[in-house]
Amino acid sequence: MNAVRPPAVAGSFYPADPQILAAEVRRMLDAVPLAGEPALATAPKALIAPHAGYIYSGPIAASAYARLRPASRDISRVVLMGPAHRVAFHGIGISTAQAFRTPLGDIPLDSKAAELLSIPGVVALDEAHREEHSLEVHLPFLQTLLDRFTLLPLVAGMASDALVADVLEAVWGGPETLIVISSDLSHYHDYDTAAGLDRITADAITRFDPGAFDHNGACGRTPLGGLLTLARRRGMRIEPLDIRNSGDTAGPRDHVVGYGSWALYEPHPDHYLPRVLLGLARRAIERRLTDRSDPLPIPDMPELQEKGACFVTLHRDGQLRGCIGSPIAWRSLAEDVTENAVNAAFSDPRFPPVSADEMFRVKLSLSLLTPPAPMSFTSQEDLLSQLRPGTDGLVIEDGGHHALFLPAVWEQVSDPAAFLGHLKLKAGLPLDHWSATFRASRFTAEEYHED
Repeated sequence: MNAVRPPAVAGSFYPADPQILAAEVRRMLDAVPLAGEPALATAPKALIAPHAGYIYSGPIAASAYARLRPASRDISRVVLMGPAHRVAFHGIGISTAQAFRTPLGDIPLDSKAAELLSIPGVVALDEAHREEHSLEVHLPFLQTLLDRFTLLPLVAGMASDALVADVLEAVWGGPETLIVISSDLSHYHDYDTAAGLDRITADAITRFDPGAFDHNGACGRTPLGGLLTLARRRGMRIEPLDIRNSGDTAGPRDHVVGYGSWALYEPHPDHYLPRVLLGLARRAIERRLTDRSDPLPIPDMPELQEKGACFVTLHRDGQLRGCIGSPIAWRSLAEDVTENAVNAAFSDPRFPPVSADEMFRVKLSLSLLTPPAPMSFTSQEDLLSQLRPGTDGLVIEDGGHHALFLPAVWEQVSDPAAFLGHLKLKAGLPLDHWSATFRASRFTAEEYHED
């Protein structure tokens, strides 16, 4: 490709005259009402917005871009990913151009784009960018709102959710980086049919469930699937903004295209470590399901490198689906979380291995354990009197038998005697077992849940 990728759809999808274009974009942005939290106080980390001609989808896209006003001076880099419409290929295509041009001027491309080529499935493919409108129509909105920024344009061909998520995570950055996913919704149904189909897709998007819709529900299903997968790992919050179709804006109602926009927000800083840990656990399982062998990227956080002990629990439809963990800390917290997640999903002898088809129905929980503290007692009654229901986890050992209950077990067994009795059975001991060599240690746990 040339040093500058020229506009391909100026004059058709949006005005080619720079003054008319600038006025049109400002008019659409000014028409968006912004009232209350979170729109005014917090800028989103990611946007989902449509990519049709401005007369059809422009107002819906504007409802997303108006959310950038609080961060217009803070965002200096935009990662923009949309589906391929013109070229069929496998993977995700980057551009070798130095800038993308619109009637409003040139946007320099991010100089680190080539680093993505180290990810299997990412290719340099200028042909995929040359006439692609799914990225271009977003650029005038960004040029109008942001002071200065570099662009990392990505076209998604046939690619897995895992690949898209890996690419987005590699370029996620901090507050300076905005992620934009380009997608329309249903295509060419009558108005009522389209409205019903789009509501189903919209509900799946707000549940972070890309498995619940396909390319008929959203032409940008591929980039959407990766973003939703990553957003779920990171514990993000999603805000629906606008769901309409071309019958609502400028077209007839017998043959419409659906549009939607959403804003996604990073979790509160107090929730960040739990979300990172849960994200690592889920990602480790997903990589095993897709036979990925390359190392799992670990965020650069000191807490993850410290020794830690955890249990990872899987539930499907409210039922236990696996649980494996470490009673004591002997390796880094990141390694303990990822290894226990994989073992809980695939090596718990009570259950068959988790399958890819059921993974979106699986909810993960994480228990971070304090070091076990040996208890001193003179009898079983003395031991029971010291237990703190709802707080203590318990480890028992005797004669080569041992077992552990997490504090969460108190939710099912609230009586201390029953709690200890079930734990004895788990250890392979009789309910009435007691001996002078019986040992017990207790610990506490911080519980984190994907819900």
